Amino acid sequence: MAIIYPDVSRTFSEYLLLPNLTTKDCFPTNVNLTVPVVKYSKGTKTPMKLNIPIVSAIMQSVSNDTLAIALAKCGGLSFIYGSQPIENQAEMVKKVKKHKSGFVVSDSNVSVDHTLKDVVEIKERTGHSTIAVTENGTANGKLLGIVTGRDYRLTRDSLDKKVADFMTPFSKLIVGQLGITLSEANDLIWEYKLNSLPIIDKDQNLHYLVFRKDYDDHKQNPDQLMDPQKRLMVGAGINTRDYSERVPSLIDAEVDILCVDSSDGYTEYQRDTIEYIKTNFPGVKVGGGNVVDREGFLYLVESGADFVKVGIGGGSICITREQKGIGRGQASAVIEVAKARDEYCEKTGVYIPICSDGGIVHDYHIVLALAMGADFVMMGRYFARFDESPNKKVKRGNSYVKEYWGEGSNRARNWQRYDLGENSALKFEEGVDSYVPYAGKLKDNLDVTLSKIRSTMSSCGAKSIKQLQETARITLVSSTSLIEGGAHDVILKENEY
Repeated sequence: MAIIYPDVSRTFSEYLLLPNLTTKDCFPTNVNLTVPVVKYSKGTKTPMKLNIPIVSAIMQSVSNDTLAIALAKCGGLSFIYGSQPIENQAEMVKKVKKHKSGFVVSDSNVSVDHTLKDVVEIKERTGHSTIAVTENGTANGKLLGIVTGRDYRLTRDSLDKKVADFMTPFSKLIVGQLGITLSEANDLIWEYKLNSLPIIDKDQNLHYLVFRKDYDDHKQNPDQLMDPQKRLMVGAGINTRDYSERVPSLIDAEVDILCVDSSDGYTEYQRDTIEYIKTNFPGVKVGGGNVVDREGFLYLVESGADFVKVGIGGGSICITREQKGIGRGQASAVIEVAKARDEYCEKTGVYIPICSDGGIVHDYHIVLALAMGADFVMMGRYFARFDESPNKKVKRGNSYVKEYWGEGSNRARNWQRYDLGENSALKFEEGVDSYVPYAGKLKDNLDVTLSKIRSTMSSCGAKSIKQLQETARITLVSSTSLIEGGAHDVILKENEY
């Protein structure tokens, strides 16, 4: 006979948080939102963390390099979608890693024998206005000068003009010596009012460039998620089919973390994928999922997963439950997996972070997911609404919307995500093609969401997510109490402003 679970499968909307004592030092700006991303032993620090507990979904209509850059600047992480050619995904990863850094390896270089035409072509191709002039035209050659937009005028200068004739020569450059700290380099930039500072060795060979705009950018975004080289961090999704080709390319692109993207992670295919990575690239971090119960969680942990993603059928564009009758209410899934995680940690001394994927309708649902035991949440619809997502913005009626489609839809044709061992295309859809209301810039909206999270945590008397998980009080609600929780029994005014 089948195993029947007597408990109801519950969603986040069926719960509310009860307030705890808010102490005088528990105010929103004093709330710490950093969380671990990958497993670690009790008593030690996690080797990788997020500055906010939010990542973007592994979806064509959500996570490309543009959104990854915007989210990393705010302290979160994107997993660039894997349902695209390997070289395209790797290129997106490279764009994120090259976008910002304390010490930048120059990838726009010329020699003195190049021409203004070459400079213009490089600028059009890369968007870079600062180009290093080295003896051999490479990133690490002997530095002879710098070319910026101030060194030439396209309306007057011939495109055949040699770089040697219009560059700013080395003799007029302010440079830093290899070994200088980022703080010292920025001091030189401000002292001499520079836009960039070349970093050279004792033989005058170029090693790095440091840019003023990166300093300004960091001041405007103090929670940026950066690697040890001060570059923005980025993840990437992989599948259980072409991982032996895809993973090496993503590692060469310097991806920070991987995640196996699957609607059902409780499979031998996923174990093979994770074990391949851990055997061939032992230092690479990889998450597994998705699962909805204790058994699935433990299976992936024993396979070597560094974090586990929880949730099947809860996404706004996901119809897996309709099509296959597979899944579980997101709240119930998170609660059970979190309990299994804590028991595993108590038994082994190893903490495995879990990610709640799906079921987020309102901002307070994020706090509920965290209070129930999730370390961070993954969202798709939320990010699909923003300027930085790759999907089209279109006008419908009197308002703008953005296209949003599931990875299990015919549009995405990501059959590898629903891998059941067959070499064929999708036979039926597990996702829909839809629209979401256009919402503007990511940072503007995310700032509001983070303010709500911090305020809610303050009301719960929690200054950290760990404290929230240990002390939060949660209650079930009735359908009528949900009605009571919104505006009711009044006539709402139209917006007059």
